[in-house]
Amino acid sequence: MKLYNPGLPGNSAMSYAGLIEKIEILRTTLRWANRLERADIEKLLRQSNVLRDEVMQLSHKERFIKAASESNESDEGPARERLPGERRQALLARSFVFEGTFGDNPELLDALEVAEKAAPTDLPVLIDGESGTGKELMAKVIHANGSRSDKPFISVNCGAIPENLIESELFGHKRGSFTGAATDRKGKFESAHKGTIFLDEIGELPLTGQVKLLRVLEAHEIQRVGSDEPIPVDTRIVAATNRNLRKLSEEGIFREDLFYRLSVIHVNLPPLRQRKDEIPLLFSYFCDEAAEMMKRRPIRMTPQLREFLLNYRYPGNIRELRNLIYRLSCLAGETADVVHLPVDIRPGASVDAARAASAVTAATATTATSPASVVPAAPASLHGLTPPAASGARHIDVSGMPLLPGALSDARRIASDEAEKAFLEKGLREVGGTVSELARRCEMNRSHLQMLLKKHGIHSKDFRAPRKAAADEVEYGR
Repeated sequence: MKLYNPGLPGNSAMSYAGLIEKIEILRTTLRWANRLERADIEKLLRQSNVLRDEVMQLSHKERFIKAASESNESDEGPARERLPGERRQALLARSFVFEGTFGDNPELLDALEVAEKAAPTDLPVLIDGESGTGKELMAKVIHANGSRSDKPFISVNCGAIPENLIESELFGHKRGSFTGAATDRKGKFESAHKGTIFLDEIGELPLTGQVKLLRVLEAHEIQRVGSDEPIPVDTRIVAATNRNLRKLSEEGIFREDLFYRLSVIHVNLPPLRQRKDEIPLLFSYFCDEAAEMMKRRPIRMTPQLREFLLNYRYPGNIRELRNLIYRLSCLAGETADVVHLPVDIRPGASVDAARAASAVTAATATTATSPASVVPAAPASLHGLTPPAASGARHIDVSGMPLLPGALSDARRIASDEAEKAFLEKGLREVGGTVSELARRCEMNRSHLQMLLKKHGIHSKDFRAPRKAAADEVEYGR
């Protein structure tokens, strides 16, 4: 049956007329029935469910037809530059179901329009993008805008299932098929029958599971572990990955035939750093969401915090932004500032780390001959102790560190550990090796201080005065 035939302009009207006729039949049955038995009620319920499904399918078909006709008109007609927000408003005007908010980024709108056109079909969809860009949300969008929206949506993380259990998890098993299989169990594909199954991290699926999945795509049937009986399944498959499956298929890690089977419709989600216009919208959305969950008013941001968040690169994309907003909503009162951000991303954190790394690199290693002669750099923010001079800082060789994404954080961690160790050594030197006194000056629990000393391999007795150490030895000998 064709979805749309331009030669039959009355097709939509005839379809709606048929639906109205069925509605009138149901109304007449209810109006003139003196008494309805249980069987009659169940029959009416089945008829109403069928009617609802037909209405939903017709609605999706009409929207698909409208989107296709508008696309054809834009291709055939003269090129016209759309105003900002016009494509977004056009999507929403077509009753496009989207849980959340989105901006006017052209690449994102391209992905949403592809999803809108693919939703009414049963074609497999492959969604790729960096971690945290909203791949599962896009899968739910495709499901919600399709004809299976009232059927199950089953999500499976292929990277979280052990290789020896992947077949049982996806296709189920029979009782006694392996140790621990005490009862028959339906798999994810059977649970998603008539609905949609979302295979997240499909690139992590082992080759044995890829072969089984290819069989499902070709034959639309599965076999439970321990059974030879084929079970037909009618399931829409949407897969997602943050890896390059084409490259993996060339390397032999991912089956090439499965890649082409899954990527009939290919949707690419751009990272958040390319969707700057969307960040303010996400601020409002996640602030309201966090306020509702925590039962408090939405937070306000200082200009400095807002400026930082607007220009931050978000390596974790939307997931990182959401977590930051939830953190700010939890830690701040009514107004959030940069001090409520995680320490490692606060403005100036990278500058401080670079300064610390350069300071310790420029220092001479000859000054680190003994605990008593070391005067390394330490933070000045702790109580009761004078920060030592930077000229005697402990030497850290960073010349061999590669310029990789994690290199700066490694340098920052090393510099922090060295500064902490130097601070503890200087503190013990000032208090003559008395741990309790150092804990009192630093306003720190003694057991926690002992743990830090053990972490850095520092012995308090090495910092005691020779006379006191000798007295302790004599006392111990007695």
